[in-house]
Amino acid sequence: MAFEPKTQAFNASIAKVTIGTGEKAVTFGGVNVLPFYSFDAPIENAPKIGVEIPDAGIAAFTQPELLKFYEGCTTPAEMAKRAETMPGASFICLRMESADPNGENKATAECVEIAKSVADATDMPLVIMGCKNIEKDAELFNKISEALQGKNILVLSAREENYKTVAASAVLAYGQKVGAESSVDINLAKQLNVLVEGVGVAPTSIVMNAGAAAAGYGYEYVASTLDRIRAAALAQSDDQLKMPIITPISTETWGVKESVMPEADMPEWGDAEERGINMEITTAAACLASGSDAVIMRHPAAVKTIADMIAALV
Repeated sequence: MAFEPKTQAFNASIAKVTIGTGEKAVTFGGVNVLPFYSFDAPIENAPKIGVEIPDAGIAAFTQPELLKFYEGCTTPAEMAKRAETMPGASFICLRMESADPNGENKATAECVEIAKSVADATDMPLVIMGCKNIEKDAELFNKISEALQGKNILVLSAREENYKTVAASAVLAYGQKVGAESSVDINLAKQLNVLVEGVGVAPTSIVMNAGAAAAGYGYEYVASTLDRIRAAALAQSDDQLKMPIITPISTETWGVKESVMPEADMPEWGDAEERGINMEITTAAACLASGSDAVIMRHPAAVKTIADMIAALV
């Protein structure tokens, strides 16, 4: 008797959220199977990869191969244009780290001009990542969303402390998309989604950033949370957890000791840049296997590897 596999496609599906405009617009979500279970049902929208661009420009990077890729680029706009050529990249993520009041405290007006220059330099969809300061991020997202009306950007992220301001300005006032950021807990993720919807934002304008960690740094909590969110959305048809998930990888992996320890200080560990690439690949692969619909990465070698993995599995 021939073997007949039992499929497990669910009646529920992950909501679709589209960012960007024109031919290069990308859609997250829309799947009704567990991650990479293409043998159960076709995967309509494969996971996407974004490329992190720092607002400080190339000065924020030190890795030789990364610097070689962006050779000749001095501004974030030039880097974004170069990132378009990175195999596997689907969108650009501009990280506004310099806006942090506890750091460089770059003025909001200057940050807006940087965002506009990046948006003008590339046709790729744009994600704006804040500086992790509650008040400054709310101001940044408001002003950037206003300046980039019609670009259908995603602001990442709204948190419990500022979701009313961020969601109201980005989505309701200026027609952008918003990320709901919680701290590696399924209940917190669901609660924040309910709160953001409560101010009038439709699920098709919300993505989740359910938390992240580099592999080996408490990552088991991230994997467990992503697994439970995806299972609740599909198997239990939980409408408050059906939003697609986007996970920032680069900001977590390139700061751990395995990525920054000089080879001279730890020769048995090998080349520092290679370690960072491997950390980024490992973490991104694990997040995608656990349920992320998109990951934000940095190094072209890591991006290509994950893009090849996605292509082989969907």
